[in-house]
Amino acid sequence: MAELALIDDALSALLADIHPLTSERIALTDAPGRVLAEDVSAQLDVPGFDNSAMDGYALRAADAGKRLPVSQRIVAGVPATPLAPGTCARIFTGGEIPPGADCVVMQERVERDGDDAEIPADIPLSDNVRRRGRDVQAGATLLAAGTRLEAAALGHLAGQGVVEVNVRRRPKVALLSTGDEIIDPGKPLAPGQLYNSNRPMLKRLLENFGAEVVSLISVPDDFAQTVALLQQAAEDADVVVSTGGVSVGEEDHVKAALEQLGELNLWRLAIRPGKPLALGRLPNPRGEARFVGLPGNPVSSFVGAWLFLRPLMGALSACLALASLPEITARAGFVTSTGPRQHYMRVRLHFTPEGALADAFEDQNSGVLSSCIDADALAVIPPETQVNEGDSVACLWFGR
Repeated sequence: MAELALIDDALSALLADIHPLTSERIALTDAPGRVLAEDVSAQLDVPGFDNSAMDGYALRAADAGKRLPVSQRIVAGVPATPLAPGTCARIFTGGEIPPGADCVVMQERVERDGDDAEIPADIPLSDNVRRRGRDVQAGATLLAAGTRLEAAALGHLAGQGVVEVNVRRRPKVALLSTGDEIIDPGKPLAPGQLYNSNRPMLKRLLENFGAEVVSLISVPDDFAQTVALLQQAAEDADVVVSTGGVSVGEEDHVKAALEQLGELNLWRLAIRPGKPLALGRLPNPRGEARFVGLPGNPVSSFVGAWLFLRPLMGALSACLALASLPEITARAGFVTSTGPRQHYMRVRLHFTPEGALADAFEDQNSGVLSSCIDADALAVIPPETQVNEGDSVACLWFGR
């Protein structure tokens, strides 16, 4: 029997010779979740002028402790005029600090008497003033290439008046489901058949990883049709993902079809769950599509997606944030032992004053998909290892 491959070897084979996809220019409103293809430089200081951090009174710090006439009223969006010596200005949050003022005292500390204001003593210089360029200075790198455009980054760009951005093209993925026993929801089940749980699960995960799923294909247990449908899937895709058909059964045709059409780089891994996994390449008009054949068991597909599809989408998008899962060390709240394969256990993370605690789901069988719904991470248990409660374990945090 062929020796099982290690996960590091599998990732190396999967990501070898990967080149980031080309870029395209799109509207900022269409850019959530996309990955910047180039650095973006700031064109404006943020904030663009000194402004007040709160409602209060703008004055010279040297005049603190005095009774000052209120010489102007400044609201956000209205230019301020120079502050007359020996006066203060009523100002509201976001209002421009008038030339001549160098601090703001909050309104709760000031007593008004008609047009005058009693200013408390000891107001520090620059108190409650947001200085121009405090957040961003014009000319600086606003966001680096490879940044995934989530909420804060989108706001950062909008604050510069950006309306279009240059982003990586989304990886196009063809998603195949193999096996005569796999039936789409909505159809009646015959004895021995199962509804297709992998398809919607993997489609959602791939979209979360930044991919565009361009085709959903059902593959029967027939070698010739498997070859034809694999070839069809590769035509318009950067990545072809299949579920099932990569084990050693007589009706598992994907591995043989891949070898006939293209190249098999790796088959069968020393991990649990997910031992039957095939990695390879399929020719297409643009050169080649990467192939990832995941196991048919839903938990194995779920784990395989996080371990392999996420970094593959990150490499194609040149996005380091997707390249690997964040790792956190936690105390084990469970007891387990492993054999020759590395185990990826579904766990919940609890954060306590003593640090993170990993609580494993009791049933770690690869067919128990319910364990993935509330899982926060995968606890990585090396081969031939005994873990007792309280031991330190490395966990790959989903960060969803």
